Amino acid sequence: MFTQGSQMWMGGTYATNLVEVTDDASRLDDGSFWAISITFEGKATFARFADIAHSDFPSASWKPLGAQWISSQSQSQYISYVSAIRQIIAAGGVYQVNACRQLRHDLQGNPSLTGLFSELLKGNPAEFACYLKVDDLEIASASPERFLSRNGSGIITSPIKGTITQKEDVFGDKDKAENLMIVDLMRNDLGRICETGSVEVSELFRHEKHPGITHLVSDVSGKLREGISWSEIFTAVMAPGSVSGAPKSSALSIIGENEGVRGPYCGTLGWIHGDRAELSVAIRTFWTTGDSVLRYGTGAGITWGSDPAAEWEETQLKARHLISIAGGEL
Repeated sequence: MFTQGSQMWMGGTYATNLVEVTDDASRLDDGSFWAISITFEGKATFARFADIAHSDFPSASWKPLGAQWISSQSQSQYISYVSAIRQIIAAGGVYQVNACRQLRHDLQGNPSLTGLFSELLKGNPAEFACYLKVDDLEIASASPERFLSRNGSGIITSPIKGTITQKEDVFGDKDKAENLMIVDLMRNDLGRICETGSVEVSELFRHEKHPGITHLVSDVSGKLREGISWSEIFTAVMAPGSVSGAPKSSALSIIGENEGVRGPYCGTLGWIHGDRAELSVAIRTFWTTGDSVLRYGTGAGITWGSDPAAEWEETQLKARHLISIAGGEL
């Protein structure tokens, strides 16, 4: 028997009646509707739901949190982490690393995250907002970032790299260089699963406004190879390039040595239904895993041009608005 209340909602698609949970990606090719959560480290939760409807998310109440959020890294620790990355960049070991930290807070009696997700939809509407509850895993995400959208053989990814406040008008050279590195990385990742010559940068350096911030976004698209499986796709593209770094293998090694386990944060979240899919990069995301602890992740892309103190402030900027919705002190 599955836990009562298992459900998934994303973009008006509401899935209930959980009938199967697996980590076997070969099951995703059966044409059924699957909710998807893959952690940054690659741990997969694939949940098959029998009943699919198109509706608003059912509203629920949330009791705002009231204490201090605890960070996995203090300001001085995070600045030291960024400085260490810059030294590795100077030595030629990597070009860019997405450096993250996690915040945690007791749920303070809130029985689930449905109320928090209701508040996120009102206070921070996001194109790839998603709620998922499968057994002890519960995620409330206000992600603005597309990881993969698929329609038949067409596939597109839209990495976000570059963040400024809405009081600012212009992205600097550091933001553009950061974005361009990840665009190149995602071109390479899609090239591993798409027909030769089909991968292209369909839009470069688009400005997207979100509550309190503006992001620099690019689109990379391609045509999938005939007969490719979801297992092959995920093997080629996980973890998402925009939240790892370049070269990806070097960045992942640095992240693993300095951050520990990110979990659902910076993984992917969404749904697959046959040859159609909507999958986000799971940023701006709250989650819990069956205990009474609520977690939230925040981070920044680090290049040689990074100022460590400014990167700390960027992680604060990305967290500030959503933490104000959940409650508690940042």
